[in-house]
Amino acid sequence: MYSTPQKPSLTRSKRLLQNHDTLAQWIQHSLNLVVVGVTLIILALWRDGTMGDHYRVMLGFSLLIMTIIYNWFGVFRRFENLFGGMQHLARAWGTVIIILAWLAFLTKTSEAYSRQVIVYWVFIAYILQVAVLYLTHTIHAVYRTRYRARMPAIIIGTGSMAKHLAQSISNNTWLNDKIVGVIGDQQAQEHWNDSDIPLLGTESDICALIDQYAIKRVYMALPLADSNRIQDIQNTLFEYNIDLIWAPDIFSLHLLNHSVREAGGVPLINLNETPLRAGGPAFIKDCMDKTIALCAIIALSPLLIAAALAVKLSSKGPIIFKQVRDGWDGKKFYVFKFRSMYQHQAKGIIEQAKRSDSRITPVGRFLRRSSIDELPQLFNVLNGSMSLVGPRPHAESHNQYYSDKVNAYLARHRIKPGITGLAQINGCRGETEDIKDMARRVEYDLAYIANWSPLLDIQILIATPMRLISKVGNAY
Repeated sequence: MYSTPQKPSLTRSKRLLQNHDTLAQWIQHSLNLVVVGVTLIILALWRDGTMGDHYRVMLGFSLLIMTIIYNWFGVFRRFENLFGGMQHLARAWGTVIIILAWLAFLTKTSEAYSRQVIVYWVFIAYILQVAVLYLTHTIHAVYRTRYRARMPAIIIGTGSMAKHLAQSISNNTWLNDKIVGVIGDQQAQEHWNDSDIPLLGTESDICALIDQYAIKRVYMALPLADSNRIQDIQNTLFEYNIDLIWAPDIFSLHLLNHSVREAGGVPLINLNETPLRAGGPAFIKDCMDKTIALCAIIALSPLLIAAALAVKLSSKGPIIFKQVRDGWDGKKFYVFKFRSMYQHQAKGIIEQAKRSDSRITPVGRFLRRSSIDELPQLFNVLNGSMSLVGPRPHAESHNQYYSDKVNAYLARHRIKPGITGLAQINGCRGETEDIKDMARRVEYDLAYIANWSPLLDIQILIATPMRLISKVGNAY
């Protein structure tokens, strides 16, 4: 008697996240290896008249490291323009050169190589690789536009993900698919308004539509609430000669630094994640913060001393004002500022400073308008409780007040608080007179977390003094 086989174990021999390399990508990679190798050989023969063993060893390591690094950096992805491909290629090629230099240093063989040959090789090989990139992309684009028959596909779903997916696939000449239409429910007849991609019918029509349009690929772009339908659709189409692809509709969620990775061959969708959880990004940001903060303290020491004396001589009380704030991942810390108010005892909820606030001293008003009162926070950056760039830390009472009134308010704490931030260079400084002001500030803070990069930090640091000079915002 035949028995149904047991359900397979979750221990898989094949990864669920696969690299789909194309023939064009392999051709481009092969040509890159050829131009790099041939360039080194020609330069070695030109310089020494022979290809020494040390150059042969370097060539072998170069081609091996290129294969690993180029795949890791995604050099062979299809980019919308040549400049994007050149940037990825430059980063990958530069990494290869750094690794080769490091290996030569460790093995004490750097003196064996001609510096002239190495310099020429680095620049000529990169230029030739750019030429290969341009040539392969151009030929591939022409072929796909003029001669390739695109694969007919349909999308199940009519939400924002389905619309985004349909437009992205239709406008991408590097994809083989051609979206002939979408399938929705009865309500979709009323709100689907894309004239270029028609609504073909409902899910009950899917088998007839596959036969009618010779469909070879079906995308399921369904909301997470309808995930139970995915199994039914798969069972219905399992024996059809088509590709079935699930594109989870996560656009309706409030995403924060989302990404896809895997563990044990299982795909993991990160909906909300701090960009600094991994060691590399956190290390880069921390090094940049502390290096710049230390240099700034040294350079601004006369200003810091002058501000401290002005605060001390203008009114009674400490020079430095300390207040508990919520930091990264809910950790509390003392934020440092030059005291800008007369010494007083706060009662109950801390009242946010307002324009023409009688508690602010004359010296303090100047310090606040110029943001000099924030400079002691450079020491917060040195002790690791703050960053140069990030969401501004608010008082605990303000966090408690706004957390119930502004959506995703506390998500600001998924990254270190900063002295300046994306919100501040866009005018969100000073008093928040109503809930809309705070909501706008939070919107910028979350956008910063979702798009963080060292380059974004540098751009914000450069823009900050310009915004201070132009007096953008409500600082006082």
